[in-house]
Amino acid sequence: MAVKKVWKITHVCGHTSDRDLSARPADRRAGFADWLAKQECTACWRAAREGDEAGKEEWLEAKRATEQAESDAWSTQHRMPPLEGTERSISWGVRSRHQVLAAAYTALVVEGGMAEADWEQIEDRARTITRASWWIDQRSSEPGDLEELLDAAVDADRPTENPFF
Repeated sequence: MAVKKVWKITHVCGHTSDRDLSARPADRRAGFADWLAKQECTACWRAAREGDEAGKEEWLEAKRATEQAESDAWSTQHRMPPLEGTERSISWGVRSRHQVLAAAYTALVVEGGMAEADWEQIEDRARTITRASWWIDQRSSEPGDLEELLDAAVDADRPTENPFF
């Protein structure tokens, strides 16, 4: 017997809906249906958020302020230099640098087994990149790519004999 594709969902708001879950793998449909049952239906969710742009803006502002405070504290703790750029890009760059380096540390040292001494060399190279825009551009990079990205950035900053080559 085939796993059903259309599920009857009774949401927490009390509304019911038939959801076609055929786009999900068969072994993940039941779990997703359970999750949907713990959510409001789409109409109630939209109604609750309609006209709540001020609340969304306040939430986003508070989230960014928290992230900024954490990133500033992390930068101080790890002796990261100030970044260069516009006021807006500097704060975004500090948050991006923190996220990139924290993710890389977790992937390379905590999960990957890299020695702390090797990580410190990466961190030292990261300190040489003070352009906020560079950190913003790397915010979606893979943690394992950090060394190569730092090498490219350091090489790009070195003057060449002939700027056309």
